Amino acid sequence: MAEGARAGGSVGGAVAAGGMSVELPLWKAISYFRVLALCYALLRYVNSYLHFLHPVAGWIYFGALILWTLASTRAFANPQRCSWYVLGFDLTLAVTGIVMSGMTDSPARISHGAPTLPTIWAAGTVLGFAAKGGWRPAAASGAVIGVANILGHGGPTGDNVHNIVLLLVAGCAIGYVIELARASEATLTRALQVEAATRERERLSRDIHDGVLQVLALVQRRGAELAGGSGGGSGGGTDFAELGRLAGEQERALRALMTGGPLPAQRQSAVEPADAPDPADAPDPAGPSDPAGPSDLTALLRRYADERITLSAPGTPVLLPGPAAGELAAAVGAAVDNVRRHAGESARAWILVEDEPEAVTVSIRDDGPGFAPGRLGEAERAGRLGVSQSIRGRVLDLGGTAELYSAPGEGVEVELRVPRKASR
Repeated sequence: MAEGARAGGSVGGAVAAGGMSVELPLWKAISYFRVLALCYALLRYVNSYLHFLHPVAGWIYFGALILWTLASTRAFANPQRCSWYVLGFDLTLAVTGIVMSGMTDSPARISHGAPTLPTIWAAGTVLGFAAKGGWRPAAASGAVIGVANILGHGGPTGDNVHNIVLLLVAGCAIGYVIELARASEATLTRALQVEAATRERERLSRDIHDGVLQVLALVQRRGAELAGGSGGGSGGGTDFAELGRLAGEQERALRALMTGGPLPAQRQSAVEPADAPDPADAPDPAGPSDPAGPSDLTALLRRYADERITLSAPGTPVLLPGPAAGELAAAVGAAVDNVRRHAGESARAWILVEDEPEAVTVSIRDDGPGFAPGRLGEAERAGRLGVSQSIRGRVLDLGGTAELYSAPGEGVEVELRVPRKASR
């Protein structure tokens, strides 16, 4: 569980760290645009300040504009630093420059369409509002600048109206794109969280199936057998029967939790089994593996070979990354366990390991009765996840494939193929 918490935390941390990844390039572009627009406005004023009625006032304004632009460059490059107060002062400075243009410039130049003191620098303010809050704040700030242009510099001329429309369209478009990017990023974040939770649930389901459920099923069967063999003259048979019943109830409850179904009703325990096996003490079905290096798959599979199970493998070690080898061996072990439990006492099975340059293929074939089409789907819906989780789920997590072939009376063949560079 701690492993899953760390996995989920790493995904959440990555999402939180990259929460502004879509917006950051745009904010940096706005910051660069403001500096370039300032240079453009300053060059225009240098070429035309002699024609102004009050050029000193213009120089004072540009001094304040230079200081503010340089001081707020870092703020406009990061969405956390660029607060609404920063944007509000930026808008105030842009409106001030537009109104001052009507007071410091000559009426003849204004009537001929002379630009305002900040010129396109004011567009950076609208873009900042768009990036911060979307298209609505961008439209509001563009409207304020437009009103200042009409009332303070030349009135509703064709040039003014044209520039205002362009400013509003650009600001609203950028704001709308930002809103779409944020919605897409939120959707991606939720999808990553759901995927992480789903993968962790599948991993826990495999571990539970390999340990707890099998122990509970064994306890239930042995309890019923011992209760039947103890006779009715002592209380031992009753205790064994109660122990088997409790194990069966807990097994059904765990299967319901794993499949997301409703929990079955449970009765109060009449006995407290003191010597019940602890699933935590069961050996790891994946076997020991060295996470830092490769493991020999053949060595991990030898534990499954006996008088009924024949293992055929290359004479040389079949090396896979340690965790991948352990997971593949556990999947083979689940398939072998199915043979022992469902194929009958006289059934035999063969494990064939094929070491290929790009992948490792393991085939498990038995001569049991097989099963009818659709049987696996029924088992999965009933909460029996041996094939879907312990076999197929493990191999799919490694980037491989798991195929099952069977027909009534023809046995079962399971083919597991894992790429040599397994992605665990």
